[in-house]
Formats: sequence, C-alpha cells, structure tokens
Amino acid sequence: MPEGVGAGAAVYEWVIQLIVWGGYFGVFLLMLLETMFPPLPSELILPLAGMQAAQGPLGLGGVIVFATAGAMVGNFLWYLFARAIRPERFRFFIDNYGRWITMDWGDVEKVQRQFDRHGAGIVLVGRMLPAMRTFISVPPGILRMPVARFLIWSTLGTFVWSAALATGGYALGHGFERIEEVAAPVTTIIVVGVILWYVWRQLTWSRRAR
Repeated sequence: MPEGVGAGAAVYEWVIQLIVWGGYFGVFLLMLLETMFPPLPSELILPLAGMQAAQGPLGLGGVIVFATAGAMVGNFLWYLFARAIRPERFRFFIDNYGRWITMDWGDVEKVQRQFDRHGAGIVLVGRMLPAMRTFISVPPGILRMPVARFLIWSTLGTFVWSAALATGGYALGHGFERIEEVAAPVTTIIVVGVILWYVWRQLTWSRRAR
C-alpha cells in the first residue's frame, strides 16, 4: 500500500480488514458504528466497500443493502433513545456529554426547527447531510413521530446515500488493479478532514454552547 499520513493509512487498513474479514457483516458493523459515532464517516466506509466489491467476492447490491441495514439499526437506536426519555433529560445528556460527539443543544434545536417546518422530508434529506446524519433521528423520537413513518423515510434517505457512495467506489475500483493506488490517498484526505472538523468543533465548543 502506498505510504501516507499515519492516521489515514491506519483507518484505511482497519476498514478494509474489517470488510475482508466480515464481508457483508463487516459493512453492516462499520455503518452501525458510523451512525453511532459520527467521526467515523460513511464518506470513507462506503466508497471503500464499493471498491472492494469491484474486486470481489462481495456484490455491489449486497454492500448497499447491508450498509443501509447497519445504518438503520443505528438510526433506530437513536430514535428509541430520544423517544424513551423526556426532553429535559435529553437536554441534560447533551449539555453534559454532547461535547464528545460534537453536538450541543443548539444543534438539536436547529434540527428540530427544520423538522417542525418540513417533517418527513427533513428525515429523508438529513440522512444525506454530514452534519445532520446521525442526529436527524433525535427530533422524530422526541416529537413521537410514528415509527413506520420514521422508518420509511429514514430508510429511503439512507439507501439513496449508501447507493450513491458505494456505486461511486465500485466504478472507481474497476479502474484500478489495486484499489490501494487510489483508496489510500483518498482515505488520508478524508481522515485528515474529519480530524480537522472534530478539532474545530472542540475549539469552538464554548462559543457555540453559549
């Protein structure tokens, strides 16, 4: 594998090894982790899974289905968590622990305002937006959105996003005999970008929290 920034290379190796070891289950697990832990981005996981599918033995359709399923398990857990607690208790959690997932109460209120205006469409589109993707499941839970409605719209948005990124990786993977030639540098760029975003969120935490 071409040499690159240490963090990018390490994440690349870890993601690829988990996919090779677990196959479709590895894709499922990675997307579940991505939904629960935002600094692990689907923008990295899905293209790598698509590239791996281009090399075999995984199929592109299976990657998309299992990626969608893994993300939806995480989405539903967030929804159930938000639905099970009173808003004031959820705010206590965000105020005390939100920093480590780079989420403050202002983020919750911003998503909730958009949800109040546009309802199910926000759930659909929010699953494709990096800043909202994980936490878009929270307002529907707090506001007691019907489970079936939440699952339909969230699954549709997740499927479209997963299909787009995995298909892009699949197409790119067919252009290279060794996916490391392109995947490793791209991984490094994404990982560095995520680290910088996370650091920026931490440095600006006090200002945003006020």
